[in-house]
Amino acid sequence: MRASTGSTGGSGKAAAQGLGAVVGFLVAVEIASGVLQGYYTPIYPQIAQHLDITEGDINWFEAAQLIVSALAIPLLARLGDLIGHKRVLVLATAVTALGSWITVVAPSFTTFLIGWALQGAAIIWLPLEIAIIHRRTRDSGRQSLLTRRGAAVLVGALELAVIIGALTSGAIVDGLDMNVVLAVPAVVVTLVLVAVWFGIEDAPGESSGGIDWTGLALVTLALGLVMAGLVLVRLDGAGSVRAWVVMVLGVLVLVPFVRHERSVADPIVDVDLLASPSQWPMQVTAFLFGIPVLGGQIPLSTFAQADPDVRGYGLGADSGFVSTLIGVYVITLAIGAFTLPVTTRLLGVRRTLILACLLVAAGYALWLPFHDTTLQAITNMAVAGLGSGALVASLPAAAAAAAPPERTGIATGMTNGTKVIGGAIASSIFAIALASTGSIDKLGEEATNAPLSGYLVVWGVCSGAALIAAIVLMLAPKVAFAREEEQASTAPGRHPD
Repeated sequence: MRASTGSTGGSGKAAAQGLGAVVGFLVAVEIASGVLQGYYTPIYPQIAQHLDITEGDINWFEAAQLIVSALAIPLLARLGDLIGHKRVLVLATAVTALGSWITVVAPSFTTFLIGWALQGAAIIWLPLEIAIIHRRTRDSGRQSLLTRRGAAVLVGALELAVIIGALTSGAIVDGLDMNVVLAVPAVVVTLVLVAVWFGIEDAPGESSGGIDWTGLALVTLALGLVMAGLVLVRLDGAGSVRAWVVMVLGVLVLVPFVRHERSVADPIVDVDLLASPSQWPMQVTAFLFGIPVLGGQIPLSTFAQADPDVRGYGLGADSGFVSTLIGVYVITLAIGAFTLPVTTRLLGVRRTLILACLLVAAGYALWLPFHDTTLQAITNMAVAGLGSGALVASLPAAAAAAAPPERTGIATGMTNGTKVIGGAIASSIFAIALASTGSIDKLGEEATNAPLSGYLVVWGVCSGAALIAAIVLMLAPKVAFAREEEQASTAPGRHPD
């Protein structure tokens, strides 16, 4: 069935024209995002040597960037609705480029940490891009369908760029000066900044009012305290009283925050929108999805490199196989994202999301009995990757479709925000689970390695979180998917929900 003819059909055709060019420029942004995500991972030891720090100190990079990412999302998402998504995309890209160049010239660990933290502004890229596509296709009559297709292309480009970034850094790190090596991501992000500036049309924001600075301060305080408490748990352990006090204070700050947000006309975070039947299933799913997709990757890498002759478990893999494992996972992520339009057309939006969650749950559950061979590892990650790719692409698009036009920025942005928070909490839990037991190893020396039981906890939590997300989506009200299902129903071969 086609869109109605007449003026609406004409405007719809005009709205759809040129979408490919817009998506093409946005693909460049996701290529830069993929480079940032994949480029540094193989060269962490060289970065530590370059900065004259221990490899353990690199954990501060992750903590600092997660904090900046969590705090940047509500402000940048609100700015996108106020002044235009393209302008905020330019701003976020400029901040990310600045941070990337700081890491190149940083003379010390502290300066490098500041630059690395500023790269956390990139967290808002994908939600803003989806919001741009969502607005661009408004008059097409196929807004949700075209948005999902655009999201699939963007995420697919992102995952392919992760592989390219990882292979590139690993190939050049031994032959070039470290400053030159670190300059590659900075150059890429800078080029993308120019492309976005000239290639994306500028559209004004659709939301009225201003920025709720009081609400921003309160949510910043709440998130800052919770994230600081999580960092303290990672540093001091689960028994740290100050860590739990800080986290409890962060949670308590949410009480005046929610009350304030509900009392103002233009809140920084529309808590009523996020708690609405059309939004909460997406946000809860994003939070739970953050546990495996952000929290579960480092444990998988360390398990693969563990020597079974020493620890009694692990794959004894070298860095080359670890890269292969990551590559397989990323490729399946891209497949899951690229096939999203097909699966949603055949199964419907809700069933597609549920299937993706179940694939993630199954992939991590397979690690519990099957973790002794490389073939088992590749199979497990391939299953989880297919579901993860579909979720990365579909969650922001689903949130945008269920939000009012003037609030798409905050709705899509918060899917990344809740995902980051879920990943941060999981990271702390997994750090505790993988702590040394102080047992005696086969050589009679005190063991400092993580116990196998810790890895079993990690895989169980990742699988359980994804399974709970599937249950949440099953129980979600139909209104959460009504708009997407209505537009998707016009596509041939669509399976009714």
